Amino acid sequence: MMTHAAYDCDVLVIGGGIVGLSTAYALTRTAPGTRVTVLEKEWGPARHQTGRNSGVIHSGIYYAPGSLKARYAVRGATELVGFCEEHGIAHAVTGKLIVATDSAELPRLHALVQRGRAHGLPVRELGPAQIAEYEPRVRGLAAIRVGTTGVCDFAAVAGRLASEVGASGGEVRYGAEVVAVDRRPWGVAVRTADGRVVRARVLVNCAGLHSDRVALLAGDDPGARIVPFRGEYYELARPELVRGLVYPVPDPAFPFLGVHLTRGVDGTVHVGPNAVPALAREGYGRTVVRPGELAGTLAWPGSWRIARRHWRYGAGELHRSLSKSAFTRAVRRMLPEVTEDDLRPSPPGVRAQAVLRDGTLVDDFLIRDAPHTVHVLNAPSPAATASLPIGREVARRALLRARATGWTPPAVESGHCV
Repeated sequence: MMTHAAYDCDVLVIGGGIVGLSTAYALTRTAPGTRVTVLEKEWGPARHQTGRNSGVIHSGIYYAPGSLKARYAVRGATELVGFCEEHGIAHAVTGKLIVATDSAELPRLHALVQRGRAHGLPVRELGPAQIAEYEPRVRGLAAIRVGTTGVCDFAAVAGRLASEVGASGGEVRYGAEVVAVDRRPWGVAVRTADGRVVRARVLVNCAGLHSDRVALLAGDDPGARIVPFRGEYYELARPELVRGLVYPVPDPAFPFLGVHLTRGVDGTVHVGPNAVPALAREGYGRTVVRPGELAGTLAWPGSWRIARRHWRYGAGELHRSLSKSAFTRAVRRMLPEVTEDDLRPSPPGVRAQAVLRDGTLVDDFLIRDAPHTVHVLNAPSPAATASLPIGREVARRALLRARATGWTPPAVESGHCV
């Protein structure tokens, strides 16, 4: 058995996005004195999913009752607003409209009303005239307003979490790409691209777009693979057309919410995203191709099964990606005044979507334990909203793994309650 001094840290977190940093933050508060290190391959936090989304604090209305997404999003939205208030981070609770523009969408809209009320959310049903009270330029047959939805600067939240971890004695190390994981009876040893080795009692995998690859490095079969989907956004040249947040009624057969309108904390209005397969894990541009990663995606049987099952939906997304006029027509269903000239390209994002071998898109957050290891294998939207509860749950699991080795948190040793 290794001695305490032989470990470089007690818990090692891979990934400096909002989930990894929230986990480290929770560890420093749940078990003060625990030595926590975060390894992030980029030269700063929140460079991928966390910093490349529409900034929405989700209410939880879309997610099945009892699911982790529902429980953590509802709880996380409230906690995230409190965190932003405490630390002076830009945010606003604006509420949002979910708008039905076709009679076929009305039953799905009504189902969302029932789901929202089951979650205890403030949901108000609106007719066309009431829609205009909130959004004068938006048109629809009916809508619902969810009062707890908001917006914030998630990159700033991640930055603050990193600062809090550092202030509590933890370490966030940037430019530290993990290339090897060696799991031993005493814990794990991780090697980074610069040749440094970090030894820890427990490894936490919050690698997002690369979470399945890190699991495989650790010797664990994740049972799923990350299939990257690029989300393409536009910015509205006339932001005065939209006051807040406007969404279509989502298709329950697919995990994406459709093209929506989001007024951010800086007053700009983003439109999108559509969702098309990316040709690289970090394929933010259409021409970005990493042959090895693409080959891995194509070799996964689930990728082909998705294509067969959802080809019609995917063809529509691809058409809107290639045709600005088609994208504009999709927006005009809710916002008739929009023209192609109103839409200016905005930086895209990539969603890390876990896909099972049979082609099933993993719909809920997926967290799995292994010896000396906790893997977060699926944490797409609303993970940023739910990051504080997710972080606590992952921290709880990590501490259980650490205690199984005979380790006792320093606060317990000194008589403090943990």
